[in-house]
Amino acid sequence: MSSMELQNTVKEALNALYHHPDDAVRMQADRWLQDFQRTIDAWQVSDNLLHDATSNLETLIFCSQTLRSKVQRDFEELPSEAFRPLRDSLNTLLKKFHKGPPKVRTQISIAVAALAVHVPTEDWGDGGIVKWLRDEMNCHPEFIPGFLELLMVLPEEVFNYKIAARPERRRQFEKELTSEMEVALNILTACLNINELKEQVSQEMVLEAFASWLRLRHGIPGAALASHPLVLTALSSLNSELLSEASVNVVSELIHYTAAGSSGGTSVHIPLIQVIVPQVMNLKVQLRDSSKDEEDVKAIARLFADMGDSYVELIATGSDESMLIVNALLEVASHPEYDIASMTFNFWHNLQVNLTKRHAYLSFGNEASIEAERNRRLQVFRSSYESLVSLVSSRVQYPEDYKDLSYEDLKDFKQTRYGVVRSASSFFIFILMRPGIYASTTLTESVMLIAVADVLIDAASVLGGEATLKILYMKLVEVAAEEFSCLEYWKEAVARCGSDERKEWRPAEAALYCIRAISNHVSVVEAEVMPQVMNMLPKLPHRPQLLQTVGASVHNRLWILCLTIGAYSRWLDAAPGGLSIFPSVIDILMSGMSISEDSAAAAALAFRHICDDCRKKLCGSLDGLFHIYHRAVNGEGNFKVPPEDSLHLVEALSMVITELPPDHAKKALEALCLPVVTSLQEVVNQGPEILDKKVAREFTVHIDRFAYIFRYVNHPEAVADAIQRLWPIFKAIFDVRAWDMRTMESLCRACKYAVRTSGRFMGITIGAMLEEIQALYQLHHQPCFLYLSSEVIKIFGSDPSCADYLKNLIEALFSHTICLLKNIQEFTARPDIADDCFLLASRCIRYCPQLFIPSAVFPSLVDCSMIGITVQHRSRPVEIGDFLLFTEFYQCYAFPLPENGSGGIRAPVSHKNHPCTFLGEASNSILTFLSDIFDLAKSSPGEQYQSIRDTVIIPRGACITRILIACLTGALPNSRLETVTYALLALTRTYGMKTVEWAKESISLVPLTAVTEVERARFLQAFSNVAAGADINTLTVSMEELSDVCRRNRTVQEIVQGALRPLELNLAPVSSS
Repeated sequence: MSSMELQNTVKEALNALYHHPDDAVRMQADRWLQDFQRTIDAWQVSDNLLHDATSNLETLIFCSQTLRSKVQRDFEELPSEAFRPLRDSLNTLLKKFHKGPPKVRTQISIAVAALAVHVPTEDWGDGGIVKWLRDEMNCHPEFIPGFLELLMVLPEEVFNYKIAARPERRRQFEKELTSEMEVALNILTACLNINELKEQVSQEMVLEAFASWLRLRHGIPGAALASHPLVLTALSSLNSELLSEASVNVVSELIHYTAAGSSGGTSVHIPLIQVIVPQVMNLKVQLRDSSKDEEDVKAIARLFADMGDSYVELIATGSDESMLIVNALLEVASHPEYDIASMTFNFWHNLQVNLTKRHAYLSFGNEASIEAERNRRLQVFRSSYESLVSLVSSRVQYPEDYKDLSYEDLKDFKQTRYGVVRSASSFFIFILMRPGIYASTTLTESVMLIAVADVLIDAASVLGGEATLKILYMKLVEVAAEEFSCLEYWKEAVARCGSDERKEWRPAEAALYCIRAISNHVSVVEAEVMPQVMNMLPKLPHRPQLLQTVGASVHNRLWILCLTIGAYSRWLDAAPGGLSIFPSVIDILMSGMSISEDSAAAAALAFRHICDDCRKKLCGSLDGLFHIYHRAVNGEGNFKVPPEDSLHLVEALSMVITELPPDHAKKALEALCLPVVTSLQEVVNQGPEILDKKVAREFTVHIDRFAYIFRYVNHPEAVADAIQRLWPIFKAIFDVRAWDMRTMESLCRACKYAVRTSGRFMGITIGAMLEEIQALYQLHHQPCFLYLSSEVIKIFGSDPSCADYLKNLIEALFSHTICLLKNIQEFTARPDIADDCFLLASRCIRYCPQLFIPSAVFPSLVDCSMIGITVQHRSRPVEIGDFLLFTEFYQCYAFPLPENGSGGIRAPVSHKNHPCTFLGEASNSILTFLSDIFDLAKSSPGEQYQSIRDTVIIPRGACITRILIACLTGALPNSRLETVTYALLALTRTYGMKTVEWAKESISLVPLTAVTEVERARFLQAFSNVAAGADINTLTVSMEELSDVCRRNRTVQEIVQGALRPLELNLAPVSSS
């Protein structure tokens, strides 16, 4: 197809994409355009259409994006002589669109900047891009707006890893820009001062470009910047009636600049800091100015937060000047808008670290001086943190519109609020696992709760838990005493909540939430406030007769009442009068179990905490505890404990039983198992035909309770006796439900904990159990049979009396698994089996190398690992383009098997068979297995089997090295880089110069267009250094560099993986002998 025909086709496809009424046609056009962008023709066609005066806006945007992407990712497609024509064309386009569509101009500016990343100064000519740009602006002042945008995006491309530049070139580019910092700032100063340009160039544009250059963080001393015209312009703009966003960005970057280690840190920038701080402090009065736009207030708050974060070490000295900043940050924290107040939260945490951690005081010399200075600083900041506690604690009230939330949103909000999720990072993982559930309001509230709890913990670290508790308790008392005495207040509050006239429960619930948040920082011997808190809790309305009219507010209040009790279970155990409080506490928990499933869940969790921490005191109260347990597990009376939450009660009783003497524990364990055995026996007695048709939950709800019993009752002989008596029931379920993965996983989990707790007391039961799973695995291939075997290997692997049986088990399980994983398709179809298989293999290396390494399955399992190492399990779809980028290789990777030299695998499988996902664990367990083999000598049992290992690994060494280098360079995603690196390090430490030769053989296959001779030599030299005993960090850094080089774009990655892929695509069957 000619260039003109392609141009017309692009226009037609764009017209179809944006305007055709048929979805199928639009999708087809989209696919064609995406494919077109990857072609070599896209360069010329996009350039022609951008120069074409008839191109519409849609065409201009698409072609500018295409050209930008090609320069960023595919510049190596072009011959070296194409650089200057491309630069000149982009320059012409920049001039053409200097007043054109902003989106187009921005894309072209980024393209020119990306071109500069690829091309060194000496090849660019004219002294490099900055000087070239200066000359162009001098010669063509009418085009300065376009050139100014290029000057702004230029330093941003230093940090743009979409650009397919080698790491060395990227570092060189940063140095080139840094050396031209003064030239760039002179250009910006000139743009600011030339009157003729003021109509074309706004002060805002100049300052935004200045902020961009400041992000390089080095190049100009602070003393010079303190009096620089650009700095003075930005600072003066802070006081204008309309706050300039660009000036705020500049000042923010200046603050970060003065604190950056790469620019020398705060100590060398005192002149600049002394200019910045007073100007920002002058803005404090505007925080409370009601006439100010909220975005302006947010910008001002951001500057104060930046100062706090950047100068926290100076502030922590507690000087009079620093306290002015602290007071300003308290002002920000008091702002009614959470988004503004929360900007300071990071500062309060960092300040707490500086005030409390010993490393901040090392310069004071001896311990006495350190302690004196620490106490002085803590005293200075005491009032600030006391104010902070009062300010943030009021922010955690239930949202006023909580009744409007959906059931799922309210449930997830409660889970976040009441401790299912305990940190910001785990909270976001929690969200990712539940896509589509969170409404924006719920998400915002939940993040706020976590953040406020963290601030309260920071305050408790500074003030002490007791002092913080006292502040929060007084807020609770204030709520209660606002109009009524404590008891009368709550009765009246209940009545009002019931009629929905007022929601007095929310402030009290918030106070209890805060009290619970700091529970880990309150001493277990605290004797002033905690007794008052505990005495108040029973007075809050929780009895059924007081709760019939209050609806949802009762559930919410009972939830936090129960969890507050649970949070202070250690205090209950240590308190002198703890036993006298137990009856009222248990009364609250029982009320919680009776009101709703939500409050019952909280009560069950609190019950577990109390039994855990107070287990010794509760040994004499087993009858009462069993009464609660039976009601909950059997669903008797009005208890509403959900089955999954009843596990807390099972765990609670199990921990108390652990404290009993062996004889008493055995009887108590029988009583604990009795209701579960009875229920499960009733199910089993219905016969095989009915059992086969039941849903898994009818089994797992009971089996999971056994798992908790076996896990938490720490009486090995008693548990061994229990599992022996239960084995006929378990075997019946194994025999009938072996096809049911969910039931088998539950049953194997229970058996695993029985094995772990009982150990060698299990006697004949362990033999029967392993015979069962060994036989069933041949038929049903359940991965859980492998992980149960893994636990057995850990416990019994070193026991000589079990050697024969375990050897047969190992060979049977691995032989059959190898037959299931003969090719890449089978690895992809059974990633869970692959994962558990190689986890079991690693356990064998660590706990019974004497059985595993000499076995007939060991060489075959190594071969099997070489086939499956690059497979990734997939479970969640993403964009097809992303899928291809990350998975193309491991759909078609193949390797020769050493015994017969036959080759790897198949043509690529369609992506439809592999919905893309979060990364699975199969490759990780295989890499760990290989590393364990290489590290065999690290364990004394494994040392004597090195010669056997070597006879297996050395013939395969070149192939294994080739596979690992392929993984390093793109066969596996970056998230596996650390594990791959360790495997290569272990291989190198074990086989020394042999590994160097293997690596040399592998890397020589990669064309020089992908990896240069210098890059090869650097990589191999690092291998040689490690083989000679040098620091492993040299190889780690070298591997990261090679990985970046080989992953810099799709084309290079395909070249590298194609070079490392074996020639043959036929998989030889793996022997199961």
